[in-house]
Amino acid sequence: MPLLTSFVTHFSREDLIFIGCAVIAIGIVLWVLRYASLSVSRLAEKKQDDSKAVQRLHNFLDELGQTRSVVFYCSLIFLSLYTVYAFVKGTSYESHAVEWMNLLIRWAHVVFGIAWIGASFYFNFLENSLNRTTGLKEGIAGNLWAIHGGGFYYLEKYKNAPPVIPKHLHWFKYEAYFTWLSGFTLLIIVYYLDAKTYLIDPNVMALTPMQARAIGIGMLGIGWLFYDLLCKSSLSKRTILFPLILFLFITATAWFFAHVFSSRAAYIHVGALIGTLMVGNVFRVIIPSQKAMVQAARDGQEPDPKLGKNALLRSRHNNYFTLPVIFIMISNHFPSTYGGLLNWAILIGLSLASVLVKHYLNLMERGEKAVWILPVAVTGMIALALATAPHTKEICKDNSSPSFTEVNAVITKRCVQCHSSHPTDDILKVAPNGIMFDDPKNIIKYSDRIINRAVLTKTMPQNNKTGITQEERDLIQCWGEHGMKQ
Repeated sequence: MPLLTSFVTHFSREDLIFIGCAVIAIGIVLWVLRYASLSVSRLAEKKQDDSKAVQRLHNFLDELGQTRSVVFYCSLIFLSLYTVYAFVKGTSYESHAVEWMNLLIRWAHVVFGIAWIGASFYFNFLENSLNRTTGLKEGIAGNLWAIHGGGFYYLEKYKNAPPVIPKHLHWFKYEAYFTWLSGFTLLIIVYYLDAKTYLIDPNVMALTPMQARAIGIGMLGIGWLFYDLLCKSSLSKRTILFPLILFLFITATAWFFAHVFSSRAAYIHVGALIGTLMVGNVFRVIIPSQKAMVQAARDGQEPDPKLGKNALLRSRHNNYFTLPVIFIMISNHFPSTYGGLLNWAILIGLSLASVLVKHYLNLMERGEKAVWILPVAVTGMIALALATAPHTKEICKDNSSPSFTEVNAVITKRCVQCHSSHPTDDILKVAPNGIMFDDPKNIIKYSDRIINRAVLTKTMPQNNKTGITQEERDLIQCWGEHGMKQ
């Protein structure tokens, strides 16, 4: 008992409340999923109503029930990580623990993301490359010969369903579920746990951590509802109007995030929104449609072709979403993209160029030529590179260079709180990327990076947490113009 009491005292009251509420919430979710699974069994036994609406509900509940293990294990991992974080919070181990949590979840996110995107690219390649005209057997929509890894493969796609559904049928869905869940966990670890450091920028909008988290999570739900309604409307059949409206919606979302969150957080939340649309397509449309097709075939009925078309349409959307999401995943390494005033426009421009590149590749797989697409996309990226190039004017009023002592004083005042062997920052307890400015030689070593982050893009200090002034940035720039001498 004393040992348990000693263990509990390491947690703050807020942490204990959060962990308790999280356990209760997870228990309720698992109970709902269990109830959904039992409801499916009862519906299957009764079969009193075979309407399409009931069938769709049946498939949705079935998918909910089958995701119980995914939710359980992901919730268990999240609670374990948060418990560790809460236990070491405020100690010298806090930053180290957060860094390793970040690493492990990011690693899992990348692995599952590669698996999901790889499967998406492969099946869209198959759809684009199938032979649909020559030597097709009855009931076959297309076939493809391929060679890989020293072996030959022959694939066939049925128009609707095979006469007998095989016992072992592989479903491509868990890659998507684990990618989103690991990504959302990473969003919590990096941006929501340290909201004041990475999520909130007081220079953009003064928010409390709870307000910022609510806006971020709420926009993911609003985004999915808008997109899903748009796909179900008659506009989805308009080949120009539909993508235009969707593009404008994502543009508006990027603008909104850029005027609410820090620049890095704005980019990541646009990526999280697109990722939510993608996994929503899998969970709410693609898998339930495929389950309905399988069930119809097993019942000896002709599968509804609309189900296959709807699933294919959402899969096509996911195919075009992937390249923008990949860019956003790596964007925080490139401050020239998110550091400017029009960062949201740069994001949209790069996303549009990425979509054009994917469209070009899709057309090429179909054997169609559109030679203008790739040059336009490349030209657009070059234009964005030129638009984000630094436009600085010489600010030195005379030929004298600021002394290194003056520059060192600014860096000691504004940067060493984090970039030190013993950081004094209230959150970061380990120097980011191992860069430390205690030794003056490191200031010279990383002078180009200092100029880029503190002067050109103004992305450091993070959210200007230490209050660096424009005069101090100008001093560093003037020092750079005179050769960055010690």
